[in-house]
Amino acid sequence: MKFTKTTEQASKFDHLDQMTVNELLIHINNEDKTVPLAVEKSVPQIEALTTKIVQKLKNGGRLFYIGAGTSGRLGIVDASECPPTFGVSHDLVVGIIAGGDTAIRKAVEFAEDSTTQGWKDLSHHQITENDIVVGIAASGTTPYVIGALKTCNQNNISTGCITCNEGSPLAKTAQFPVVVNVGPEFVTGSSRMKAGTAQKLVLNMLSTATMIQLGRVKGNKMVDMQLSNNKLVDRGIRMLMEELTISKEKATMLLEEYGSVRNAIDHYGTQ
Repeated sequence: MKFTKTTEQASKFDHLDQMTVNELLIHINNEDKTVPLAVEKSVPQIEALTTKIVQKLKNGGRLFYIGAGTSGRLGIVDASECPPTFGVSHDLVVGIIAGGDTAIRKAVEFAEDSTTQGWKDLSHHQITENDIVVGIAASGTTPYVIGALKTCNQNNISTGCITCNEGSPLAKTAQFPVVVNVGPEFVTGSSRMKAGTAQKLVLNMLSTATMIQLGRVKGNKMVDMQLSNNKLVDRGIRMLMEELTISKEKATMLLEEYGSVRNAIDHYGTQ
């Protein structure tokens, strides 16, 4: 079957430069509405990948995201949110981007074209077969990502991917591929748009479902969140008030004494 990049196909809209601001926004929004429906079709693939991630992390492994450009940045965003949201260590979910930390803010020319650098970057983290690596590339053709996953496969390290092109080399390389076909972009080839949104949605699903399965959520509350600012402290106080049916003063005292919502709940019954 011939591989066709739908992410590179011509936009369904022409003469964008002649549209009013209102027309541009309405058309972009209408295109964005199609993304969750495309993700929905991939739920079985997302489930398979999530199940494998949970298995690996429960057995002491780590989750690595690896990508380039927008895809790499999205992986880093998701990884960086796990410690403050779920109270896990910073090395449990790790985001790696072609070109290193500089590429988070500025494009690094040709960084994604190396077929060997991805594995080298993973190796800096002493990656083992206990871990799992998820390659992120809208096109599904990024050499940096494909090369990393191929070497992972050769070293018995589990691999998954998030891509937006059916039958791509990346999807064929990953053991647990997730393919979300969002169709052509509003601006031809601008995969930071619908494809990027799809990748963000899938990453939300992977990490959130995984952390819930790991026991990092109680009921529907982030009981292990880091209390790193006043907003989160206030949220923790409200959680305790609701969960334990206590006053704000009592909840504040408990949170100050035990340092986290989970610890406060666990110790409350023993007082």
